[in-house]
Amino acid sequence: MPGIFHQSAKVADKRKAGSYLSYDQIYNATYPFSLEPLPYEHNALEPAIDAKTMEIHHGRHHQGYINNLNNALENHSDLQEMTLSDLVSRLNELPEEVKTAVQNHGGGHLNHVIFWNTMSPNGSSATGSFAEAVNRDFGSLENLKAELKRATGVFGSGWAWVAAEENGRLKVVQTSNQDNPLTDGLTPLTGVDVWEHAYYLNYQNLRGDYVDAWLDLVHWEKVSEIYEENLAG
Repeated sequence: MPGIFHQSAKVADKRKAGSYLSYDQIYNATYPFSLEPLPYEHNALEPAIDAKTMEIHHGRHHQGYINNLNNALENHSDLQEMTLSDLVSRLNELPEEVKTAVQNHGGGHLNHVIFWNTMSPNGSSATGSFAEAVNRDFGSLENLKAELKRATGVFGSGWAWVAAEENGRLKVVQTSNQDNPLTDGLTPLTGVDVWEHAYYLNYQNLRGDYVDAWLDLVHWEKVSEIYEENLAG
């Protein structure tokens, strides 16, 4: 698995409220899990994503996943030292009585932290070795975006991801519900939430319009940084 899983289980440094989380901070968080503030204001992504949707999505839906994950682990002290990434990547090794809760709520927590932390009000451009990998594996960033949009056709609720294999090769994958590519041995770099609660207030059934708007928000520079630090070389 990518080397990030073998870093310290505890994240010692404290971040300023409203700043972006590193993947080290995201992946290596441990029980009890908590809801971090967004790295921007609720209205910062308008008109693509409205403030009300952000408030409900972040403050209620995401908080709900965290509450349920903590509740599931409350009586499993042997699992409480596992990092969030280990819980999700080693899902099939977990006891049956907590496996489904971790799949749904641990996945939900991880998916949403990645989602919030790879968006930016003004978007950004791919750089460095990630940009090179995009050109190698997709031909261009526009081709990658088109493939990602096609992947948002997942039936029902789910996600579409840009993910990387251990050797750094990029691929676009779908996951259902709150499943995460980590469980299949891939490193998620960015993903779009296509559950209806992510877009329905503004877009109703027009999922494609929401995805088009989201593609303009992707913080490709942050994605490039994640790739460079964990997968390049």
